[in-house]
Amino acid sequence: MPEVSRFFGIIVTMYYETGTHQKPHFHARFGEYRASFTIDPPALLVGVMPRRQQHLILAWAELHQDELLDNWDRVAQEDVLRPIKGLD
Repeated sequence: MPEVSRFFGIIVTMYYETGTHQKPHFHARFGEYRASFTIDPPALLVGVMPRRQQHLILAWAELHQDELLDNWDRVAQEDVLRPIKGLD
C-alpha cells in the first residue's frame, strides 16, 4: 500500500479499489485499528479508529484536502503518489 503520510503513530495510505467505495478516500492505520475516510468532506467512511486518532486524521485531512484529491487523481491513473506532511 503506498504510504502518503505518517504522524503520531498513524499511517495514511492510498490505493484504488475497483468495485468497492468509489468516493475519493484514503486509508488510515493505528495499531490494530483500520479505517477509510472520505476526502471531500473529510469523514469516516468505514472501519474503526479511536476517537483521538479519528479527530487527528480528520483535522489533517481538512488541512490537506487539495493534496489528497490530487493524490486520488494520481492513484486512479496509476501514477506515483506525492507524500503529504503529517501533523507536528
